[in-house]
Amino acid sequence: MQPVIKYLKEKKLVGKRLKMSLTGNKTGELWGNFMPRRREVRNNLTNDLFSLQVFDKSYFDNFDPATEFEKWALVEVSDFEHVPSGFETFTLKSGQYAVFTYKGSGKDNSIFEYIFSTWLPDSGYITDDRPHFEILGDHYKNGDPDSEEEIWIPIKPK
Repeated sequence: MQPVIKYLKEKKLVGKRLKMSLTGNKTGELWGNFMPRRREVRNNLTNDLFSLQVFDKSYFDNFDPATEFEKWALVEVSDFEHVPSGFETFTLKSGQYAVFTYKGSGKDNSIFEYIFSTWLPDSGYITDDRPHFEILGDHYKNGDPDSEEEIWIPIKPK
């Protein structure tokens, strides 16, 4: 599976966040709090949902599934003028990304094992210190084996 290398322009996002780890996964709680209220965001640019992770700079150096990171449930907006109560803003900075199209239920993490253990070491890139995210678009169906999403990995030349 080969990614498409894309340059992402800065995006304004609005949503909710939680601290979690892979072993203390709170993704269901995060999305459970976000989804019932997402229609309160009135200035959406698309219907896409962003599942975004902010890792500390050294997160991947000594990988430990118990290390915490920040996870966000977000939508893209035109501006930050109408942020619903209890929601937060996030500015996703521009930069280069390797974009993988994933098809499956989302319960199989082998795509990430492939990205970080096979593709990345063999590519001319390293991860950049920017957020990682998935775009859950029109073909995303939570838990469905026919679901599709885009996985965006921040990269820079070696």
